[in-house]
Amino acid sequence: MVVGRKSIMELQAGYSKHWFTPYEVTKNYLKRIRSKDPVLNSYITVAKKRALNEAKIVEAKAKAGEQIGLLYGIPLSYKDNIATKGIRTTNGSSIDAQHIPHKNAAIVQQLLLQDSILLGKNNLHEYALGITSNNPHYGPVHNPWNPQYTPGGSSGGSAAAVAADLTVASIGTDTGGSVRIPAASCGIIGLKPTYNKVSTAGVFYVSWTLDHVGPLTANMTDMAIIAGVMTKQSYLQELKRDIRGLRVGVPTSYFNEHIDPETYLLYRDSLEALESLGAILIDTDVSFIAGNADVSLTIAASEAGFIHKSRMACCLSQYGEDARALLESSLKITALRYIEALKKKEMYINAFDRLFRESIDVLATPTIPLPARKIGVNEVHFGSYTESIFDAMTRYTGIFNMAETPAISIPCGLTSEGLPVGLQLVAARGREDLLIRAGYAYEQDQLGDFYRQRDVICAGY
Repeated sequence: MVVGRKSIMELQAGYSKHWFTPYEVTKNYLKRIRSKDPVLNSYITVAKKRALNEAKIVEAKAKAGEQIGLLYGIPLSYKDNIATKGIRTTNGSSIDAQHIPHKNAAIVQQLLLQDSILLGKNNLHEYALGITSNNPHYGPVHNPWNPQYTPGGSSGGSAAAVAADLTVASIGTDTGGSVRIPAASCGIIGLKPTYNKVSTAGVFYVSWTLDHVGPLTANMTDMAIIAGVMTKQSYLQELKRDIRGLRVGVPTSYFNEHIDPETYLLYRDSLEALESLGAILIDTDVSFIAGNADVSLTIAASEAGFIHKSRMACCLSQYGEDARALLESSLKITALRYIEALKKKEMYINAFDRLFRESIDVLATPTIPLPARKIGVNEVHFGSYTESIFDAMTRYTGIFNMAETPAISIPCGLTSEGLPVGLQLVAARGREDLLIRAGYAYEQDQLGDFYRQRDVICAGY
């Protein structure tokens, strides 16, 4: 009998003690999806028959005494722009509504080879070209904390499914924050690894220069396990509460500007918590990133326009309004402007490499400058300053796609509206281990009550 949310380690301990089987756990998840997802709309396709068959196969493998994988019996879901062999992969579009790939994306194959189970494909912002997951073709994804609100995006279905325990973990994609934004909005963990550390083969790109594949999980231990499998490293040794001497950079500009006051207070509280654990807070100048949002959008829109060229030629009217507007904007970008943006990206890489080499171990920022907004809201206000929701929500995340650094979002509290806020930790390229260590120490010290509240509100436990 499976009762309540179970971590990867708890599930695998239960399997080894014969308390339940992968088939029973998978069946339980499918039942929860059937019961709860009509409200959330976090899935586009549920692979019921395939999931149950895969559960039987991995059980038979274990019974035969064969070596089992690191994700034995763990049900996972995938954002629906990640190719799955024999399972519809829509990219959140009507154009590709009947697309059934003949081959798994590299990350799907990698995780299946570790004996995981594929539950289905998660809803997303159309072609991953936005941050609300308000999909015009498959309906909006709803935030499990409050269904009137968005879950963030573009991996909104993945984040909502993890928060509501409709999957153990999910795999999303991140061009300018599309894993971290919904993780913050839904009160879970989301990691964007170092650029190219996880293969993007078989993912429908927004931008080959900026796209990353990353996991979304309910806790840091699950993150350490999933990220370890994805990057072919072990992070379990980082699961310790000691971060004494860790140099944590606190930006003196940009990340404290145009921000919701409650979000900023919760962020400052999280810095105090890190300091109480022994971290050393260091004021850090990041003024060199001013204007980075325009650079990111130039690269992303240019490359998206190229990728969608044939679809735009035949089917432009089938795109939703915001996706169509972004793609049409690519037609006005000159080659010179695109190349200048790529050169600016090189500057960001070098500047952050130098910052981490000379001054700090981890940079701590808010993940997003305000909590999730209601579905349909397109503008947000910071006093007299008005900004599009896209620009606001990507303002603190997109720079790290350009810098190619790993970045993780972890919850750091709830606003008075009862909506979660995220803390973003960033490290030097290749140093996911520092993010796992810092995130785990913070989680163990701060998030026990938060997780219990999340599992009552979002998962119904």
